[in-house]
Formats: sequence, structure tokens, C-alpha cells
Amino acid sequence: MLIEIMLALFLGILVGTLTGLIPGIHINLIGVFLISLSASLFISINPNYLLVFIVSAAITHTFVDFIPSIFLGCPDTDTELSILPGHELLKQGQGYEAVILTCYGSLAASIILILLAFPSVLLLSKIYGFVLNFLPYLLLAIIGFLIYLEKKRATAFFVLLLTGILGLIVLNLPVKEPLLPLLTGLFGSSMLIGSIKNKIQIPKQQIQNPKIKLFKPLLGATIASPLCCFLPGLGSGQAAIIGNVISRTDRKGFLVLLGATNTLVMGFSFISLYAITKARTGAAIVIQELMGNISLKILVLILLVILISAVISFFITIALTKFFSKKIEKINYTILSSIILGFLCILIFSLSGFFGLIVFIVSTLTGIYCISLGVKRTNMMGCLLIPTIILYLF
Repeated sequence: MLIEIMLALFLGILVGTLTGLIPGIHINLIGVFLISLSASLFISINPNYLLVFIVSAAITHTFVDFIPSIFLGCPDTDTELSILPGHELLKQGQGYEAVILTCYGSLAASIILILLAFPSVLLLSKIYGFVLNFLPYLLLAIIGFLIYLEKKRATAFFVLLLTGILGLIVLNLPVKEPLLPLLTGLFGSSMLIGSIKNKIQIPKQQIQNPKIKLFKPLLGATIASPLCCFLPGLGSGQAAIIGNVISRTDRKGFLVLLGATNTLVMGFSFISLYAITKARTGAAIVIQELMGNISLKILVLILLVILISAVISFFITIALTKFFSKKIEKINYTILSSIILGFLCILIFSLSGFFGLIVFIVSTLTGIYCISLGVKRTNMMGCLLIPTIILYLF
């Protein structure tokens, strides 16, 4: 049995690496594939092996998916904010450092998750109902604080409102995987088009280990990430915004915070599945579909898989980042950006259909317009924050 579990773990790491590297391919797609086959092809396989596979793939994905976000400007639905400081560092020859910062954040987060797992189980079961009613007002306060921090407050409010209305419309359209065209347009293709227009040249990348300040980013991520256990509409992007409000950091600290938040949100989704029987990520939904409500023994197995996967993924991500750093300067970035933009169009049309492509175009134009207004692009997260608030207030 141990050999089979280890094989499932390493296969999951391999698949998580591939999904992390391919723009637009989320681990949720693998989950949907597993669920569709579980009643036929996988019926004779021990569900524990499938659990190990999906957990290891999901955790690996949270490490590796920052590479295309930062080097190529192609965000996943969990890494859209990494483009903002990450791409700026890339243009300064510090793309390697940008990814490594997220990598250290993710590794530290996996250790924090293990330490907080069982206290979190006790806490979640006791305060779930209370916090669920309180969170919309917390999100409103956070939006107010984000606007207050801007020099152009009226413009920042306008961007939040504009993208919030766009998010409301898109999330109520009959579009498959609506977040893919919405977030890719606002945060990915809008920046890619800017790169094509300005003919950005990526300089030689410096491969050196950064000085990392972990305390403040990890504090913010640790406080904000469990909030995703309560609200299904709250993802790692919003949790990162909340974490940065709680513990203000510079752009490098924000990348550490993003890495930590991405891994913590995934890890806490497994904990919430055990504590309050609520699945908050695609990976947790797959586990719930395969196994129902999980036992304490299964939770311990999940935590062990998370820790092992995190350590292995840390070194895989470093090796891949070195490879990308050495190759990126030899590539015509304008041509590469054009190819990626075309790939994203094809991918979105394949996964979200014709209406998804329309959403992608509208979101891209909205993103370009919002960027031109000269406020922080994190304000465009109104596309998710405002629909979440409205959902739970009304």
C-alpha cells in the first residue's frame, strides 16, 4: 500500500507541475476529469490513492503556477495579482527573484498549515456561523480602506465599481468557467497587449537568492487565508488583498504573501472539508465527491501529503525558474506575447465558448482602460469582491 501511495503522490506532483506551467489549465479541470471517470475507469482503485494524487497535484500547482504568471503574464485564477509586482521585477531582470519569493512563501505556508491544522479544526466548528454573517461587512471595510490608501480615491472607487459591475454581469451569464475569461482579460491579456504595444524587451535575468523577510507577509497570509473557509466566493486573490491590508508590505513582501496565501487557501480547504463539511476549492470538491465527508485519519494523510509535496515542489519550482530565467532573454518578447495572446483566445473559446470569448474581449478592454487611469491594479479585484459582498448581504 505504501508503494502505491508514493506512486500516486509522485504522479500528482508531475501532473501539478504540468498544470502549473500551462497557462489557463487549472487543477480544477483535472478534478472534473477524475470525477467523470471515477464511476467507471477508477471504480476498482482505492479512493485513498486518488486522494493522494489530487492533493499532491493541487499543492504542487500552487507552487509552479507563479512561473507563467510572472514570466509570461498569463495568470491562473489564483495568481492574477502576482503579475503586478512580478512582471515589474521581470522587466528589471529580477524575474527569478520574484518567483523564488512566492516559492518561499508557499513552503513556509505549508509548515504553518501543519501547525495550525488541528487548532483550526476546533475553531472553525465553533465560530463558522458567527463569522459567516460578519464577513460581508469586513469586506466592505477592506474596500473602504483600499480606496483610502489611494491618492486618486474617486478614480480607485470608480475602478472598483466598474470591475464589480463587470464581475456581477459575467458571473450571472451562462458561461462555462466564467472566472477564466474575466480574470485573464483584466489581469493577463491587458498587460500582454501593453507589452506588445510598447515592444518591451526583457533584460538578462539575474539568478541570485533574494533577501527574504517572512514575518509580516506570513502574518497577513495566516490571518486572511482561513476566511476562505467561510465564504465560497472568497479566493486566494481576495485573501491576499485582505492579508496585505492587515500586514502592509512592499512589493517583494507582497509576492511572499501571495505564495503563502495560495498554498494556505488550498490547504485550509481540506481542513474545512473535515471541520465543517464545506468544500471551498475544486480539489476539495473532488475529494468530497470521491470520499464523502473525510475522517480524522484521512485528514492526517492529507496533511502528510501536503508537507511532502510542498518540499518536493519547492525544489522543482526553483529548478524550473532557473531554466526560464536563462531562456527568457533570448526570446523576442513581443512575438512571445502575441503567441500567448492567441493561445489564450483559443483556450478560452475551447473552455468557455463564444460568450466566454466575448467576456474575454470586454474584460481585456476594461483592464486596459483601468490601467490607463493610474491607480493600483489591485482595485480591479472589485470584479470578485463586490459580487461576493452582494451575494451575502442580499
